[in-house]
Amino acid sequence: MATDIILTSSPDGPIIAQDHLTGAVLTQFSVTRSPRKGLAFTSGGLIVASHITLSASGFIHLFNWWSSSVLQSVPVPEPVAPLVATPNGSFLFAGGLSGRIYILSLPSCDLLSSFPAHQRTVSCLTINSDGSLVISGSDDGSIAVFPIISMLDISSTESSDDDTVQTLYKFIAHSMPITGIASGSTGGCNSIIISCSLDCMIKFWSLANGACLRTVHLQCALWSVILDSTDTEAYAGGSDGRVYSVALKKMRRSRLSGEENGVVAWSAEESGGAVIALAMVNGDRNLVSASEDGTIMMWEAGQVVNVLRHGQNGVSDLLVARGVSRAAGGVRRDGGNCSFNGLSSMSCVKRMHRDVKELEEMEQWLGVVVKDRRRAIDVLETAINTYKRLLGLLLKEANLR
Repeated sequence: MATDIILTSSPDGPIIAQDHLTGAVLTQFSVTRSPRKGLAFTSGGLIVASHITLSASGFIHLFNWWSSSVLQSVPVPEPVAPLVATPNGSFLFAGGLSGRIYILSLPSCDLLSSFPAHQRTVSCLTINSDGSLVISGSDDGSIAVFPIISMLDISSTESSDDDTVQTLYKFIAHSMPITGIASGSTGGCNSIIISCSLDCMIKFWSLANGACLRTVHLQCALWSVILDSTDTEAYAGGSDGRVYSVALKKMRRSRLSGEENGVVAWSAEESGGAVIALAMVNGDRNLVSASEDGTIMMWEAGQVVNVLRHGQNGVSDLLVARGVSRAAGGVRRDGGNCSFNGLSSMSCVKRMHRDVKELEEMEQWLGVVVKDRRRAIDVLETAINTYKRLLGLLLKEANLR
């Protein structure tokens, strides 16, 4: 029977996997000091988490689903927090403390390049529905949109000139740090994006041109925002412990507040502080929220229907792994992903080896392309020198006449 698994990271504890219905702990992964937004899945069946040591060194930890220990620990030049992987699982983007975005290949996790995206810390990263654009938010209040193809272009990533990375557009969106960004699941480059901030505002933007479509003013700072799969409802987590539901039917340029304008505040009797992460489960029938003290609640139509975990360790991020099967050997990711049982684990290992082999073949082909390009440049330079010599001879002959 397929189900969903809730995965939570902590700034000072293990990564915990729980059943979304009962709250039962299915497994725990090694302690990872993961900051906010520092948890991601890849389509290759890996779990990726940012890790900041006590000495403030930055690492990225990779886990697989059948082992609780770190599969690979990758050092990065500085502490990173938000992570997002491309839909095909080939690349990982990480937002740094300095405002740089780092590009890593998967599953090898080799650091390919980095470039300055913002003046201050990169606080959130997401990818649009068709996988063509990276959208980043920052503590400086700005939002930037980058075409992935330009980020991965060899001439851009290998150049010493940071300005060669093309920006689709960049603008100041909020007066205080941006704490969450979500992209619509339909529309591709014409979808909407939503941002929330410590300035108590939720803003709706056109991804096509960056135009502001709607602004919602609330009475508290906001820490998280998501969209449902139909792009009809947005949910934001407040510092007051409430979840704010915002209907997207009234997309107009105006200041909106209150229930009559499509904003409803959901309150719980048991509040664990600021709501720092949100996710949809049960095919979008339920909302799951994580509070800063570690309390995890399941909501339905504005009511808490289950408290999956009472406040213990703090929570820095929450994700939902969809379509997971409970088997005798453990837990299995359906759809060709990874599992804890022996047979599926071996198939997943084979798949990872195949991915690595394909990556190596791709790198070899890229090497051939680079060599061919250099050879063509050498031939062109030789031809230019030949023409220069011929031109010199012609000029000399003309002067003699």
